[in-house]
Amino acid sequence: MAKSKYSYFLGYVCLFATFCKEAFLMTSKRQDKNKMRGAPMKHFISVRDLKKYEILELLELARLFRHEQYRLNEQLFAANLFFEPSTRTKMSFLVAEKKLGLETLDFNQEMSSMKKGESLYDTVRTFEAIGADIVVIRHEDDDWADELVGKLNIPIINAGAGKKDHPTQSLLDADTIFQEFGRFEGLNIVIAGDIKHSRVARSNAYMLKMLGANVYLTGAPEFIDETLDFPFISIDEAVEMCDVLMLLRIQHERHDHFSPATINYYENYGLTLEREQRMKDHAIILHPAPVNRGVEIHPDLVECDRSRIFKQMENGVYVRMAVLTKQLLEWGIVDENFIEKRYTFTGTEQYGNVRTVN
Repeated sequence: MAKSKYSYFLGYVCLFATFCKEAFLMTSKRQDKNKMRGAPMKHFISVRDLKKYEILELLELARLFRHEQYRLNEQLFAANLFFEPSTRTKMSFLVAEKKLGLETLDFNQEMSSMKKGESLYDTVRTFEAIGADIVVIRHEDDDWADELVGKLNIPIINAGAGKKDHPTQSLLDADTIFQEFGRFEGLNIVIAGDIKHSRVARSNAYMLKMLGANVYLTGAPEFIDETLDFPFISIDEAVEMCDVLMLLRIQHERHDHFSPATINYYENYGLTLEREQRMKDHAIILHPAPVNRGVEIHPDLVECDRSRIFKQMENGVYVRMAVLTKQLLEWGIVDENFIEKRYTFTGTEQYGNVRTVN
């Protein structure tokens, strides 16, 4: 009987020792990661921070995720802080995170301590403190990232900054264009609509020019941003010469006052059925959505044969998987062995002679 009690006691001791060892190893691993995080690292804030080869790497990684299923082999947390309404961006980030095996931490501003006066920095710092490994933020302020960069030890992904930047939207648009044409060089891409108040217009114009496309702008004269150094053409010129027509909605929430240009906007500046008939046979229509049917585009054209609007949404999941993965890798939160499947797929698309995961 005494021997039996001793055996049970010895078993408990061994089990407790094993638990302590595993806990120590997990703590040491986290500390090693935190040391790596201490070095200055690049957040994913603006397309202006990216080089051409980095864009191509992300598109290549998105291609892999489109055709193969990869999942993390350890528990990590992604926090999603959206301070503006969002359907596509927020939901595709959530799907991307779940496909990668990340645990998601959602956020409701109306139910948070920000209603009590807590700052953006203290809110994000709280998520870091409770274990978030990466944070995705959309905010109405153009320069919200300035409050955070250099002060956190986890990567930040910009899911939309006021009217300034929307880098993941630009990537998914580039992905959609490449799937269609197999190149960027020499394509005539027209961005049409409320350019002045659109973060999509700014990010796309810069990125697509870097990739070799010819970028043009069109819209009501009062919606054109003169700080953007791109040719301005009429909508009637645009439909006849473009390979890609990227439509934008009117950003009413960013207007300081009523704009006369919104009167008869569809007839004067929208994609009517008649204008669509004058587009090249191979030309495609893009739109970041939400779409205001009958304002910037005829309702029947939203899902017409040349529309790739819902394809853009589908591609957004894989592009955001790529961005999440690249950030986790570059910050040392995971290493190249973090996924169960490796770099094995050979498909039809090729974005360049790049290698993303070694």
